[in-house]
Amino acid sequence: RGVQAHRLCPPRGAGSSLEPEERGMEPPAVPEEEEEEEEAVPLSVAPGPVGCQLFGYVGIEAVLDQMKIKTMKTGFEFNIMVVGQSGLGKSTMVNTLFKSKVSRKSSQSGQEERIPKTVQLQSITHVIEEKGVKMKLTVTDTPGFGDQINNENCWDPIIKYINEQYEKYLREEILITRKRKIPDTRVHGCVYFVPPTGHWLRPLDLEFMRRLSKIVNVVPVIAKADTLTLEERAEFKQRIQEDLKTHAISVYPQEDFDQDPEDRALNDRIREKIPFAVVGADQEHQVNGKRVLGRKTKWGIIEVENPAHCEFPLLRDLLIRSHLQDLKDITHNVHYESYRVRRLNESNRPG
Repeated sequence: RGVQAHRLCPPRGAGSSLEPEERGMEPPAVPEEEEEEEEAVPLSVAPGPVGCQLFGYVGIEAVLDQMKIKTMKTGFEFNIMVVGQSGLGKSTMVNTLFKSKVSRKSSQSGQEERIPKTVQLQSITHVIEEKGVKMKLTVTDTPGFGDQINNENCWDPIIKYINEQYEKYLREEILITRKRKIPDTRVHGCVYFVPPTGHWLRPLDLEFMRRLSKIVNVVPVIAKADTLTLEERAEFKQRIQEDLKTHAISVYPQEDFDQDPEDRALNDRIREKIPFAVVGADQEHQVNGKRVLGRKTKWGIIEVENPAHCEFPLLRDLLIRSHLQDLKDITHNVHYESYRVRRLNESNRPG
């Protein structure tokens, strides 16, 4: 390589006339003229470790613009599931997350809500547009989860629903003539709301996250964190982290799927904060001349977008700003892939 640094792409046949004995020998000494020529070559022209360097502008970076334009035209899909007991603010949190009325309650205005006797899954789909980017958002709520005296196997309808979406995608994928773009209804993220008890995780919480973390990305949050003091909140978070570690429950972002050192460093900082202590609000209030989302109490206004008041901004950044595409990639490449392999093995099994 040092001999041919002044060439951009060395010919394939160079040196092919050498005998086998000569090939194993050390390369001949480089003449002084070639050494001087090698030193005079600028770094921008010298060949890199892979491939050839470019002399001038080609326009490869325009691929990013092409992808952006195409994505803005077609839009993309994001499916999120919220799980938790009634009264923990799931619907309010979703409305706060997307700053839009996208929850189950907002679509049933004027109707009296009745707590179902069993877990019933309800999905609401909206198209949200921001600065020309369209997102087809599907929110799946789970009313009735954990509300009964006997909550045995209350996670079965949720597991069944998630697997049904994988099955629907698989059936479209294995067709001989399939659609150019397969409709994606798979659940990309499941936000689990932990009651703000201030003690330990309940057996119901542990069993749910243990089962669901194997088939979907689970993000635990402490609901209605304004009911806890800062000291109680920090102690509760530490106990939850210990419980998750003791029971080997891997919540999102999983350590096994970190791609490079930069991703690992970012995800390590996120894992230190999980579960996020969040507060939801869908009403605006006047604070220092500005309109902010928050909850008004007797002693002041809790600003949901203020990191000093709650960790809602961290949850929003994780789900939307920094890890939305990663949630979709892990769903497709890990969770859906394991389901696909299992189903194809079952269909190929004799008898």
